[in-house]
Amino acid sequence: MSTKQLASRSWWNYLTENQRDLLSQSQILLEREEKYGKDHFHDYAFALFPAAKAYEGFLKKLFYDLGIITREQYNSNHFRVGRALNPDLPIKFRGRDWVYDRLSTYCSKETPNVLWNTWKRSRNLVFHWFPRHKNFVTLVEAKKRQQMIVEAIERSLSECKVQ
Repeated sequence: MSTKQLASRSWWNYLTENQRDLLSQSQILLEREEKYGKDHFHDYAFALFPAAKAYEGFLKKLFYDLGIITREQYNSNHFRVGRALNPDLPIKFRGRDWVYDRLSTYCSKETPNVLWNTWKRSRNLVFHWFPRHKNFVTLVEAKKRQQMIVEAIERSLSECKVQ
């Protein structure tokens, strides 16, 4: 997918300018590495980072536009998307920030799981390092994960009742 193809998607203008810039930047990096740097690095997570950051912003915007979080939560430096979306979060930690169950009220029953799995694979496992896991992201895998982000955005905007 090219940056031009991204910009032609029906949901593109739902994103903030910053989110569009980040997704475009990720696409440009992936295209550049495909053309010039193929198999040059062990880890291409750097090309996925901007898309993952855009996805985090998109999720906060989606939660806010659905009325699941408040403006205060949306603007907060303390609201954590991963914690809010984690279906396995112990009940004792599920406060007003936990959105997983509420999402199915506004979206299909599968949407929260799609959003969570995309978050986990394309953001969480990319940003974090674990001593016993080699979470290197190949160029092919970076492209797949970016596509996963794009598909999650597209699916949620077609299935959720955004105001």
